[in-house]
Amino acid sequence: MGYTSHMGATHVTVAVCNPADLERRWEGLFLVDTGATDCTAPAKHLRSIGVTPMGKRKYELADGSEISLEIGAVVVEFMGERVGTTAIFGGDDIEPILGVTPLESVGIEVDPKNQRLKRLPAVRLKSLHTSVPKTG
Repeated sequence: MGYTSHMGATHVTVAVCNPADLERRWEGLFLVDTGATDCTAPAKHLRSIGVTPMGKRKYELADGSEISLEIGAVVVEFMGERVGTTAIFGGDDIEPILGVTPLESVGIEVDPKNQRLKRLPAVRLKSLHTSVPKTG
């Protein structure tokens, strides 16, 4: 699975999997959106792999307005990584979006200058530095 960058937009191939059965999956080209927290995928594809809404969450749109959208739990695979995350059930014709939560969870960030995805040497865990027991 790779990624592409065109006219300031970065896209990555993502497989969205049903967490109860990872063989049930849908693959698409997702826009990497550093302004989005969660993933968004067409509802028809989420339902086709057996993902069902587990509730609704309120989101703020770019214009400042709020909207309540159905969400579900999925596993996403991209750039050789797999992570559990929240998926928003979008309209059936919506462009899929990969938000920052799954990117940061596996240690990948967007290089804003070059609009490329960049693997960090390690996943950031700075907030726990005082509570992690030292070994050795």
